[in-house]
Amino acid sequence: MATATSYTCGILTVSDKGSRGERQDTSGPCLREILTREGFTVAACHIVPDQVEAIREIMRRWVDEEGIDLVVSTGGTGVSPSDVTPEATRPLLDREIPGIGEAMRQASLLKTPNAMLSRGIAGIRKASLIINLPGSEKAARENIAAVLPTLAHAIYKIKGGMKDCGSTS
Repeated sequence: MATATSYTCGILTVSDKGSRGERQDTSGPCLREILTREGFTVAACHIVPDQVEAIREIMRRWVDEEGIDLVVSTGGTGVSPSDVTPEATRPLLDREIPGIGEAMRQASLLKTPNAMLSRGIAGIRKASLIINLPGSEKAARENIAAVLPTLAHAIYKIKGGMKDCGSTS
């Protein structure tokens, strides 16, 4: 079975202020460090404003043209009027994977009741996995940690890997 070292990832920070240079992005670099340490090759990093088409354009390009295996977005998953990342992501997905969002919210709820306000989703586009993470560095780190143990296996299966999920050999 493949490991994370076999896969590429892209990190998309969604932030109006970050895209204008008014706020330093700390979530993107934090995710880059975590995913690199896990063995992923970071193929792309970008910051876009909280705009549906800007988010979709990057996700489409990374998956459809560049074939990036894992796309993680950080930001835009809350309940503020400008938080549109799930709405931008959902139409791009061929299939949703509700368990990823549920696992992230469940882990976060152990730390803060505000986790129930997170609307991040995850799913499959073509042969890639897309996951929406919260925008704060702390929440992004906690949420990726909740799903990190299954990411390589999920991508392996998405790409047609035949080994059973419960198999250890």
